[in-house]
Amino acid sequence: MSELLHRIRKSSFERKTGETNIAIAIDLDGGGQVAANTGVPFLDHMLDALGRHGRFDLQVTCTGDAAMDPHHTVEDVGIAFGVAIRQALGDKRGIARFSHAYAPLDEALARVVIDVSGRPYFEFHAAMPEPMIGLDFAASLVEEFWRALVMNAGLTCHIDLLRARNSHHAAEAIFKAGALALREATRLAGNPESVPSTKGILA
Repeated sequence: MSELLHRIRKSSFERKTGETNIAIAIDLDGGGQVAANTGVPFLDHMLDALGRHGRFDLQVTCTGDAAMDPHHTVEDVGIAFGVAIRQALGDKRGIARFSHAYAPLDEALARVVIDVSGRPYFEFHAAMPEPMIGLDFAASLVEEFWRALVMNAGLTCHIDLLRARNSHHAAEAIFKAGALALREATRLAGNPESVPSTKGILA
């Protein structure tokens, strides 16, 4: 167990395209300290929820074309976040692997189920009740972020919005449930020499 506790599970990753320039650092065994500056205030708010409730230390910066349309920033930050999680997990020895979590926010209730399977698969069933969150954040970008994260982290993930009347509440419930599920699935909980798979590998 001492080997589990002292394993370093950190990652830093940079991704630069013609649309965005992203730097991200994550510590899966941190205390929930988050510094997010993406140029998209609502995304920063959701990243803060991910780190705090998932108890990841997270630093994210992004520059790009968010002033024109936040779509590229949201998707590309999701890609970078997923890569950073995959790198920090390493060979996945000793992780819990499976998890599920529910989170409410007022009238909204979300469920997220995760398998750190190494086989990317994403199901998103969330009819957002309003098309926009605030003035410039399309509610559809919640799905775009999570798809990018899941596919690049190598997760199997099912997200269900069970009820909601407000898209801000819906998005925040999804991110909080996702944070709790990620925390549980990635925690060190088993034999430090064993990968939790009958195949002996999660890839």
